[in-house]
Amino acid sequence: MSSFLTPEDRYLFNEGSHFRLYRKFGAHIENRDGVKGVAFAVWAPDARDVSVIGEFNDWKVDAHPLHQQENSGIWEGFLAEAKAGDAYKFHIRSRTSRYEVDKADPFAFRTEMPPKSASIVHDLKYEWRDADWMSKRHEYNSDDSPISIYELHPGSWDRVRDDGNRSLHYREMAPRLIQYLRENGFTHVELMPVMEHPYYGSWGYQVSAYFAPSARYGSPQDLMYLIDQLHQHGLGVIFDWVPSHFATDEYSLGYFDGTYVYEHADRKQGFHPDWGSFIFNYGRDEVRSFLISSAFFWLDFYHGDGLRVDGVASMLYLDYSRKQGEWIPNRYGGKENVDAIEFLKRLNHEVGVAFPGTIPIAEESTSWPMVSRPPYIGGLGFRMKWDMGWMHDTLEYMKLDPIFRKYHHHLLTFRMLYAFTENFVLPLSHDEVVHGKGSLLNKMSGDMWQKFANLRSLYAYMWGMPGKSSCSWAARSRSGANGITMTLWIGIYSTFPPTPACRNG
Repeated sequence: MSSFLTPEDRYLFNEGSHFRLYRKFGAHIENRDGVKGVAFAVWAPDARDVSVIGEFNDWKVDAHPLHQQENSGIWEGFLAEAKAGDAYKFHIRSRTSRYEVDKADPFAFRTEMPPKSASIVHDLKYEWRDADWMSKRHEYNSDDSPISIYELHPGSWDRVRDDGNRSLHYREMAPRLIQYLRENGFTHVELMPVMEHPYYGSWGYQVSAYFAPSARYGSPQDLMYLIDQLHQHGLGVIFDWVPSHFATDEYSLGYFDGTYVYEHADRKQGFHPDWGSFIFNYGRDEVRSFLISSAFFWLDFYHGDGLRVDGVASMLYLDYSRKQGEWIPNRYGGKENVDAIEFLKRLNHEVGVAFPGTIPIAEESTSWPMVSRPPYIGGLGFRMKWDMGWMHDTLEYMKLDPIFRKYHHHLLTFRMLYAFTENFVLPLSHDEVVHGKGSLLNKMSGDMWQKFANLRSLYAYMWGMPGKSSCSWAARSRSGANGITMTLWIGIYSTFPPTPACRNG
């Protein structure tokens, strides 16, 4: 299939309805008229000119200019000099200012190892062997199937001690992870964001490349191998996906062509005060095409079985984590982000149609109604929602000395007032064991025997709750060489066959 953008592609992209842009934009190895090379395409609507710079032209700014398709803001070109493995960027000059910048490809399939930031021309061909899983996953992922999900951060789950205490690569992880998951009865693994990110300490939640897995752990095909092996052993894979905000690094999406292309221009709408990151402009049609294409990409090329959508609450509310005067009301005068609401509904509808049997999960921390109900009846369309209220209340209860717990039973009983209003997952997530919060074991009261007894009680209580549930703990290890303390976190989600009340909400 040629990557050349047709008038129909341009129309659907501008309309916000092109959800497989990764087949058209970016860098694609092709043979055109008997000449092998690379076709490049990038969206920079306010650029005066755009060129491709890379190893093939010694990074010379004007060596390979791209040409704009009519007045579409889409710049294209075919370079016979480029080949697989070449590093490249787009050099962009703005038409409305003196802004001039080298940008990574928003649709790159592979990136350099951070802190380097160039994109890499890459072919995603891979021979999958998981046909049996893919044909039956709608059964494994159904509401009636028991599911237990293991949350994993690839960079800190395990280490290669005899090689500088480095993180495992994707292929190295496969046999160890499969053995662990099968021995402990898990059915799925949720990978904390593997999309490339500049700052390792963000655990992947400050994304800079929405179509490229992190080079820290190997190549795209290495990640495909890991997923393929998991599927062959009957284990599903859920991607942690972050459409709520993105990294501010100059080479990334922000201020892409000298204007605010992907984010809002006003910082009251376009900048997240908690995370120091940019917020997508969900009202822009092309941005919706970009984001939904990213969601499709991980389910399509990487055979993902679901998406855990991060930071949904921050998307739904215009005043999220903002004081009075720091946010702009919607067109009706309210605090709800109407554009984000419509985006989420469209996202879940389109994913459900294109990839039936996959599981979209919302990390949503408020009482927003009908998160896990279909869009056609007014819901957001997720299959499941994290019950973060249960997580916080239950942990507060379990921290108490047992002698005082009789005065706080409401922390446990309150959940039953709303337990069946959504399809809940009970999470004890990585958020509860980081930033000095300590492991779940150390949250418990008493001596070490009592701590373990309390933790066993917590897990038994969680697994016995109706509907969905989840948990997490931290393990600490010290490096004798440099004295650095490293925190590893693991998480579990478990789902039991729902009762009729849970299934019907």
